[in-house]
Amino acid sequence: MTVNIYADRSPRKRPKLPVKLATRTLNADRDAVAAAARVLGEGGLVAFPTETVYGLGADATDGEAVARLYAAKGRPRFNPLIAHVADMTAARELARFNADAKALARAFWPGPLTLVLPQARGCPVAELATAGLDSIAVRVPDHPVAQSILKVFGRPIVAPSANRSGHVSPTTAAHVQADLSGRIDLILDGGPTSVGVESTIVACLGVPTLLRPGGVSRAAIERALGRPLADAEPSGEAPLAPGMLASHYAPKTPLRLNAISVNPGEALLAFGPDAPKGAAKTLNLSASGDLVEAAANLFSHLRALDAGGFTAIAVMPIPYESLGDAINDRLARAAAPRP
Repeated sequence: MTVNIYADRSPRKRPKLPVKLATRTLNADRDAVAAAARVLGEGGLVAFPTETVYGLGADATDGEAVARLYAAKGRPRFNPLIAHVADMTAARELARFNADAKALARAFWPGPLTLVLPQARGCPVAELATAGLDSIAVRVPDHPVAQSILKVFGRPIVAPSANRSGHVSPTTAAHVQADLSGRIDLILDGGPTSVGVESTIVACLGVPTLLRPGGVSRAAIERALGRPLADAEPSGEAPLAPGMLASHYAPKTPLRLNAISVNPGEALLAFGPDAPKGAAKTLNLSASGDLVEAAANLFSHLRALDAGGFTAIAVMPIPYESLGDAINDRLARAAAPRP
């Protein structure tokens, strides 16, 4: 007999937005993790750190909780969410793994890689979280706070970046507070995130396909697979995974990419030791040219420059290698025309 482990878990009803909530912020200790699990079990929303960025968590099996998450972020409901789980055993309850997916999970989980896979039979994740698709995006995060919450809660958690939809992603608890205070129940402060850009997303629905560059490099994934990744084809349909909208991660201040000089009134997002002079304010992603450091600083530096009231943010060229692919992807979407 098959037992449905989710059948006896009926979350208590929470008020729907736009009710203003008293958002609490707690240091991410054992008591805070227990509080987070209680809030999630009641259908509430909890922001917590992962190794990539801060995620906004909701019970993935509770459609009303997922709806509240979409409302809190102002996120389009055709844009699917990533289900986070503690380990491979939990992932198999949500998705079917072919040989390629198994190889990637062995190589990179826990870690900043999301796999888009066919849903398993009886997958308990709410249809709203998958945007009605027959596939599901799954990740096993590599952060002690995220892992603790997942293990204590015992259910999958959808956790897109903890910011208003389309805004710059949060890498500290203060960033979450700035965007979502009064819209969510709880923030767990676990300090700055280490990777600083979202997970790489690969679809294993046939030929392995790169949907979004991120915290694991394309080269590393191709080594694990033993062959090249395909590239996603542009589509006017609903995206298969988060972070695929043309305009995303966007500050209010216009961005000017691949800048080798600075115009009057512009701030400068620099990279490397040879930053041009004359900017109203300069923040360097990495003065030494380290792409790992640059990725970790990307969103916090964008937020800081966006708050300065400058005419534009000039962005120096970033190499297209290693994490540079993910950095350039985020910058291109941040600079895209608003819909």
